[in-house]
Amino acid sequence: MSADDGEFHGPSIAEFFPGPLLFEGTPFEINRIMLVRFIAVAALILVFWLGTRRMRVVPGRFQSLVEMGLDLVRVNIADDLLGKKDGKRFLPLLTTIFFMVLFMNLTGVIPLLNIAGTSVIGVPLVLAIVAYVAFIYAGVKKSPKNFFKNSLFPAGVPWPVYIIVTPIEFISTFVIRPITLTLRLMMNMIVGHLLLVLFFAATQFFFFTAGGWWSLLGVGSLAFGLVFTLFEILVAVLQAYVFALLTAVYIQLAVAEEH
Repeated sequence: MSADDGEFHGPSIAEFFPGPLLFEGTPFEINRIMLVRFIAVAALILVFWLGTRRMRVVPGRFQSLVEMGLDLVRVNIADDLLGKKDGKRFLPLLTTIFFMVLFMNLTGVIPLLNIAGTSVIGVPLVLAIVAYVAFIYAGVKKSPKNFFKNSLFPAGVPWPVYIIVTPIEFISTFVIRPITLTLRLMMNMIVGHLLLVLFFAATQFFFFTAGGWWSLLGVGSLAFGLVFTLFEILVAVLQAYVFALLTAVYIQLAVAEEH
């Protein structure tokens, strides 16, 4: 960020560790990112309440928009990957994950909020654990006796090779999956926030601090900032889709016939 000393200071990772805003010194202490998360959840509840409170056979524009989002998860994720039966079972989970990630991602491009609720590890980690538990539950429910056996000891492998294969399968299936789910979402939101802050802070610096011919660079940084804002909206939607999609893929692998 631009500072009063006339020098430009870029964004830093310290922005993701803000000080308390409310209830400081209590167990209910709330900082800026926690407040953004509360706002995102409240907005999510409000959107679905407004979109479903007066359901019509011929939907209006807002109801159509909500139904389009729900159909995206139901048709393109749940039914396509899990089939009608299992898709219906896990649809509430997949829908919740998709829209929660989406709304918390979008706070990163909303003025006055300007930071994604998923850019700090808490929410991505909790959602990854939920996806992990759902994956384990689906596998155990489908095949209580053979799920872990088939996951760690794939069929058709010579038994001496299991010495190598089993630890690899354990790490890739039961360790790497929740870690990658968490880091993929969090790191995308961190990088997006830092780049947006860099572009707009540079614009402010060139226009109001450097002045003169430097203002021409401010026009360029502003243009890059606006274009990257649109790109960040696309990333927010894509990351929500990918998180829900991978959750469905893991569940599908757990309920596959070989388990």
